[in-house]
Amino acid sequence: MSAYSALSKAGYKAYTRDKTTLFFTFAFPLLFLIVFGLIFHGMTVQESGRPYINYIAPGVLSWGVANAAVFGVGFVIMQWRRDDLLRLIRMTPTPLPTILGSRYVLALAIGTVQAAMFVLVAMLPFFGLEPAGSWPLALPVLFLGITAFLAIGVIVGSFARTPEAVAAVANCLMVPMAFLSGSFFPLDAMPGWMQNVSLVLPLRYFNDGVSAAITGDGGGGDILVACGGITAFAVVFGAIALKTFRWSDQS
Repeated sequence: MSAYSALSKAGYKAYTRDKTTLFFTFAFPLLFLIVFGLIFHGMTVQESGRPYINYIAPGVLSWGVANAAVFGVGFVIMQWRRDDLLRLIRMTPTPLPTILGSRYVLALAIGTVQAAMFVLVAMLPFFGLEPAGSWPLALPVLFLGITAFLAIGVIVGSFARTPEAVAAVANCLMVPMAFLSGSFFPLDAMPGWMQNVSLVLPLRYFNDGVSAAITGDGGGGDILVACGGITAFAVVFGAIALKTFRWSDQS
């Protein structure tokens, strides 16, 4: 517990001291919300007749939280391995789950604050999002989503050797996934084959679960399906992350 506490505190201090990263972690998703909100203000989706904010807000929220989880842990794992910090930690009795657990708690805290800020901005009169009474059900979806994408970030950080490599790989994963999963564009308006492709992407289930909870457009069954899909991805990516984790560039 002492190692876990020390790593958690160190991670928190390092994160809050980096003002640039701190600012853009929260500002980046809000920027997308503002841009899409301006573009589609007052418009509805023809296929469903619902306002675009019902699609934009949950989708961009999910993508922003997932993006922060992947990039946050990916950069840290790469830097710690490159600077031999992981090798030094390995010489202590600190097990790998303690290291990843300290990053997980930080990712949960960041994701929760991100989501709260995002929803509050989306509820401004200009955007007009009105959360349904089922909005608390978004919390388990949020935690499961962070778990799955944190595991992806660990995999990226275990293989990438430079910050540029982390950014390149993470962007290649997250940007196309955002479009194919309906984060930036309603799935209802996409061709059938693209909707089918989205079924094998974790962000699709993250989007669906958050959307169903916040907007009330889906019932409890939809949220359970989303949670089940995210959990399956979290288990698979978690197993891969533990199997492929590297303590140094030489091992």
